[in-house]
Amino acid sequence: MNKEAAEDCVERAVSYLSEGKIEKAEKLLAKSLSLHPLKRAEELLEKIKCGAYTKKATSGNTSDDGVRQRPTAGQGGKADSATEAEYTTEQLEAVKRIKKCKDYYEVLGVTKDAPDTEIKKAYKKLALQLHPDKNKAPGAVEAFKAIGNAVAILTDSEKRKSYDLYGSEEQHQPATRRTRTQYEYAYSRGFETEFTAEELFNMFFGGNIPTQHVYMRQRRFHRAEHQQQYREPQSGYAAFINLLPIILLIGLSMMSSFFISDPIYSLTPSQKFSVARKTNQLKIPYYVKDNFHSEYQGSVGRLEASVEEEYLNNLKHSCYRERNYKETMLMKARNFGDRDLYLKAQNINTPSCDKLNSLHN
Repeated sequence: MNKEAAEDCVERAVSYLSEGKIEKAEKLLAKSLSLHPLKRAEELLEKIKCGAYTKKATSGNTSDDGVRQRPTAGQGGKADSATEAEYTTEQLEAVKRIKKCKDYYEVLGVTKDAPDTEIKKAYKKLALQLHPDKNKAPGAVEAFKAIGNAVAILTDSEKRKSYDLYGSEEQHQPATRRTRTQYEYAYSRGFETEFTAEELFNMFFGGNIPTQHVYMRQRRFHRAEHQQQYREPQSGYAAFINLLPIILLIGLSMMSSFFISDPIYSLTPSQKFSVARKTNQLKIPYYVKDNFHSEYQGSVGRLEASVEEEYLNNLKHSCYRERNYKETMLMKARNFGDRDLYLKAQNINTPSCDKLNSLHN
């Protein structure tokens, strides 16, 4: 990560040099060396100290981009002779083309149905042209990373299928925020590659993957595995804490069941309440246990008053529902002007209301 940040500082410094901002470039190069020792940063700093770069306004022998050009050998090194840039126009144009690309296929210059062989061939051609050791144009490092990321995604069948379906993360952002090109987000979160651009280059041109990087990946994997093992007990403990209120509620319900005794009677018969009885006043049927006479020590009169009150309340609720249904059907028949439906609604029975009236009479 430090190396990539250092390379980014170098590229920005080159951009400042092209604009004639020598002091800003010098600070960025110093920052780059503090992050990671790069030979290119050291060379540029040495050139600045030797006066190889000057401000654009005062330089008489600088190119249009503010970079001082070296005299050619054929002119004996004279300051006013024809000069030679650090990079060619073709190299700069290649970087600019990558910078304008909107997707990986455009980066490599292939069609969407191109086979792996064509994609790899296009990558090899561009990699030789854009490798930072050969191409010193501003932005060459990012362009090199972009083509590496493109070939890694498009030569992996699963990643390519996902890319074709959903595109990159950047393409799903609103248009007002979509300011970067494919060139500038070669390592977007949605499509990260397993290897760096340099490692991909080595694999395509016969090199091996550096063992240092493999070791670091293995170490990170084991560290992540260890952290996962450490987090598992915590997640189990957290789940227990979340479930604790429910466990307590269930426990309280079970405990309360031990202290709540069965009712003395029931209005409906069951295996437990199997002995039928009737109240003395309204002759309401109710059911008690086999051991009613030995278990119940209270007043039978008060018990039967409770039975009658509960029975009457149940009848009132049932009667209300029956009347409400009948009135709804009558209203529906009136609204539709349906005489048959009206007659049927008039004939709807209300047995609970009938029982309630008979008891009151």
